[in-house]
Amino acid sequence: MILLIKLLLAHIIGDFFLQPQKWVEEKEVKKLKSPKLYLHVAIHVTLLIILLWDPNQWTVIIAIGVSHFIIDALKLLIQKESTKRLLFFIDQLAHISIIFVAYYLFTDNTFYIDRLFTEYNLLLVSCLLFLTIPVSIIMKTIFLKWDISKLTENNESLQDAGKYIGILERVLVFVFIVVDHWEAVGFLITAKSVFRFGDLKESKHRKLTEYILIGTLISFGIAIAIGLLYSLAF
Repeated sequence: MILLIKLLLAHIIGDFFLQPQKWVEEKEVKKLKSPKLYLHVAIHVTLLIILLWDPNQWTVIIAIGVSHFIIDALKLLIQKESTKRLLFFIDQLAHISIIFVAYYLFTDNTFYIDRLFTEYNLLLVSCLLFLTIPVSIIMKTIFLKWDISKLTENNESLQDAGKYIGILERVLVFVFIVVDHWEAVGFLITAKSVFRFGDLKESKHRKLTEYILIGTLISFGIAIAIGLLYSLAF
């Protein structure tokens, strides 16, 4: 397992700490002609050599180094302004996947996939997934009873910001309950109330106040219920 941690550490340092933003911008413009692309891959390989420091692991180093170049090159060739965000996450997922595959294929360390699919892990993933998009859809369906657009027509907001805030708060509440830190749930509720107070005070709109209160209570209530059910299951 220590080897896998070193591989992940090399990726984190190489991709996020030793790659300045100006390198990224140059690569996006010059693509495969950019020297920074090859320097970036060279840094990754160097980090792997330093962290592993084992001649017997040269196959792992070569496999990850070559695959890193291929993934980054493909990303640069197909990337457009509209797909930059999506390709960033696909790029990172591909790099991490290659690290796990290389660890599994080229080392004597045994990594059993079936160990991931335990009842504990499957229920954990199910709960976390449920608290994201499914609960957002449930809450949206509940609020179909009221015309929310009229209440918020003059309030500027980032696109889908409310949905993402709701997802984050539910996941945090779930985690706090699972690790038995209820005081953190109280702190989160208080923090949200403070940030929302300005909106409610300025709007002087009773319906908007009720909408925010109902949404907050439903969101936190569902997260608390799922957290308690998960804790009781184990």
